[in-house]
Amino acid sequence: MHKALIVGIDYYERIGGLHGAVNDAYSVKAVLERHSDGTLNFSQPKLLAGTGPDSAVTRSQLREAVEELFRDDSDVALLYFAGHGYVDSTGGFLCASDCAEGHDGLALSDVMTFANASPAKNKVIILDSCHSGIAGASAHIRPIAEIKEGVTILTASTAEQYSMENDGSGVFTTLLVDALNGAAANLVGQITPGSVYAHIDQSLGPWAQRPVFKTNVKTFVSLRTADASVELTDLKRITELFSHPATELALDPSYEPERAGNEDDSVPPPDPARNADFAVLQKLARVNLVRPVGAEHMWHAAMGSKACELTVLGQHYWRLVDEELI
Repeated sequence: MHKALIVGIDYYERIGGLHGAVNDAYSVKAVLERHSDGTLNFSQPKLLAGTGPDSAVTRSQLREAVEELFRDDSDVALLYFAGHGYVDSTGGFLCASDCAEGHDGLALSDVMTFANASPAKNKVIILDSCHSGIAGASAHIRPIAEIKEGVTILTASTAEQYSMENDGSGVFTTLLVDALNGAAANLVGQITPGSVYAHIDQSLGPWAQRPVFKTNVKTFVSLRTADASVELTDLKRITELFSHPATELALDPSYEPERAGNEDDSVPPPDPARNADFAVLQKLARVNLVRPVGAEHMWHAAMGSKACELTVLGQHYWRLVDEELI
């Protein structure tokens, strides 16, 4: 079971309001609800949207919802928060609609207490708020993180930085949604917290807000599945086609079904079995797992009786398939 609490707060009674947090929350909810093939992912995520006086998200509501999120032994419990954040000498806070000063919000130390004590297998906390990078830091020794096993934290900015908006949406959340839509997917379509962070980190320049990533997990959980760059059945043939990561697979014209006007009788005719293998090799080449040796393209390698080999990335995936990790 995948369980999510998604919070976006634009309306604040006594501090300055925001304009994009609720939209961001709806965007995150939409992308997390289903995988790219339409199957359910996070079923019925709970949404708290503070849009105005009639839909304010109070501190007590926020605290109760966070506590409920982490109460069950779900496979994944994910918290997303977009809104004001606050930090002082005692730690960080998520500001609810009824906050007056900031330190009267939900303490991040309380959020971490709920997450660290949760029986859920994977706890993922994603914060698009100012100073959110303080999440998980020790209240006593600031450089030390206090994160129990199974907890991952991804924040929009460091403890000292503001979280920026652009065109009515948080810069961080825009990149987060892009990542979940497939920009951070691996070849089989899996999107993990680590790949999401890598995408966001790479997309922000050294002078922009810096995302923060903290984790204590043995294996990353997949947050969503996007369209795969290559079919799994084709990918798993990599160890069949290449007996070893360093193997050079010799090719000849029988691998290529297209003659391109070459009717030379000395050229062996297409072989259906080899044509099927070559079709898989070309798919692997398109995702940078295979490359021709001594030729510019795979067609030339076959017609010129050259060879093909695994790239460094291809060797990596060869080992994953060989060790049954995919």
